[in-house]
Amino acid sequence: MKFLVYYAGDLANVFFIITVGTGLYWLIFFKAQKSVSVLLPMRAQEERFVTYVGCAFALKALQFLHKLTSQITIDIFFIDWERPKGKVLKAVEGEGGVRSATIPVSIWRTYFVANEWNEIQTVRKINPLFQVLIVLFFLEVVGFKNLALMDSSSSLSRNPPSYIAPYSRILRYAVSTALWLVIGIIQIVFFAVFYERFIEDKIRQFVDLCCMSNISVFLLSHKCFGYYIHGRSVHGHADTNMEEMNMNLKREAENLCSQRGLVPNTEGQTFQIAVSSQMRQHYDRIHETLIRKNGPARLLSSSASTFEQSIKAYHTMNKFLASFIDHVHKEMDYFIKDKLLLERILGVEFMEPMEKSIFYNDIYNGNSD
Repeated sequence: MKFLVYYAGDLANVFFIITVGTGLYWLIFFKAQKSVSVLLPMRAQEERFVTYVGCAFALKALQFLHKLTSQITIDIFFIDWERPKGKVLKAVEGEGGVRSATIPVSIWRTYFVANEWNEIQTVRKINPLFQVLIVLFFLEVVGFKNLALMDSSSSLSRNPPSYIAPYSRILRYAVSTALWLVIGIIQIVFFAVFYERFIEDKIRQFVDLCCMSNISVFLLSHKCFGYYIHGRSVHGHADTNMEEMNMNLKREAENLCSQRGLVPNTEGQTFQIAVSSQMRQHYDRIHETLIRKNGPARLLSSSASTFEQSIKAYHTMNKFLASFIDHVHKEMDYFIKDKLLLERILGVEFMEPMEKSIFYNDIYNGNSD
């Protein structure tokens, strides 16, 4: 089933390339001819062309549904590196006495990072509203829609009293698609070359926020593959007052502390990860506890005890992932490496994580050094 879904997406791309190429061929050679040498396709041929476009849309819709399903079923956990700062005296209910208890770590930093994570899910390199408005502007106002008329004129304006030929569906498809692709490519280039570099890079801002909040993001998009954002604070703690926070930022700006990278004396904070099956099995055992305890409320016998078990499972998962990052579990250790050039081009990994997990440096976020 996975193969068929991926095959459908690739076949949709092939159909799209063929239909765009065919449409541009008729548009260029039919409109540019000085003497009649190229004729537009007949009605039956147009119907066949529309069938190809419809198949491409249906296959791409299937791939989109699969992509959407994959994105809503990923595993993501926010690792909190903050540690309690001490102990306080706490009254014991029913006993009338007091006892010392560890100061709890605030959960608001985790909630805030999770909220920011939800907000960046809609970040795109193309503004859909701007894209649609600009395409309509060129089609209706500038007059590119007149290139889709079934005559040999390449003029963008038409005199209303004169004869106006009917529209060709192939030419309309060619003009609309060409405009959409050109404007989309311009937006992507502008976003990557100018906007991200000189205005704001929301992904890089999120990585900085993770480091300021002392929160790491561990994400598994597949069974043994995912991503990791190392947000461990170089100052040891982030739940502090404004004065100490500013002092920490000043020390970091003056290079008076270590760098933020996972590897000492580096700045690499984002990674693609391939985890071993042993590590995944240990992760699943803890994760199943969370799923089982967070079932429908009507199926649970005691909501209070269930909540306590969920909290316990959360702390267990947090402790396990933090110890995994710190190389505590030698039987589930990992190593860091760069992807080979061919691996980056093909988007695959040649090395299987058999005994150790593998963290690949994410060079696309400026971590090639």
